[in-house]
Amino acid sequence: MKAKNVFLWLCVLALLGGLLFLYASNRQKDAELTALREEKQQAEKLRAELEQAKTSAVEAQNEEIARLRKDNQELFRLRNEIRQVREEKQQLTQQARTAQVEVQRAQAQAQAARSEVQALRTNVPPPAPVLTPEQQAAAARYGQMQAFACINNLRQLDGAKQQWALENKKTADAIPTARDLAAYLKDGVLPACPGGGAYTLNAVGTNPTCSISAHALPQ
Repeated sequence: MKAKNVFLWLCVLALLGGLLFLYASNRQKDAELTALREEKQQAEKLRAELEQAKTSAVEAQNEEIARLRKDNQELFRLRNEIRQVREEKQQLTQQARTAQVEVQRAQAQAQAARSEVQALRTNVPPPAPVLTPEQQAAAARYGQMQAFACINNLRQLDGAKQQWALENKKTADAIPTARDLAAYLKDGVLPACPGGGAYTLNAVGTNPTCSISAHALPQ
């Protein structure tokens, strides 16, 4: 009987131990499950922040690409304008040279006429040299060609200013120097007025000017 009671107590103790072990095991699992849930929430939060940062980076990159494309298109347009101005300048320069040759020929003829009159040694004062209509027309064409060539030079300078301002992010009131524009001009040299005028570059937002009033870009 005594042995039977001892056995029953041992069974009870074993059962209690098992229950305590299961309880402790369940508490540990609950703690681990809670920790896993918190880690999952943090992971989802980090994932959402990462997606948001990725989206912002893509949008910023797209905006930068669009801006660069726009700048490249503007630069390409300015370069085309400069190329066209250079071609027009070459044509006008050739025409101006032809007109200059005609004027020089007319001047030589007038000088020869004056020399012939002086050789007569008369008391009649020599008349003022009068150009023929053809010579007058040639002189007028020469002056017009000079004006056209100078205006094309001013366009070339203005195109170089715009390209310099675009590539260097300058404002409309920035004033470039001759050295700043040299890289955007043919042979790295500023053009000269065929009529002997002096150029003033002015600010980016203002047209360059020539000291000869008839040589001016249209407003």
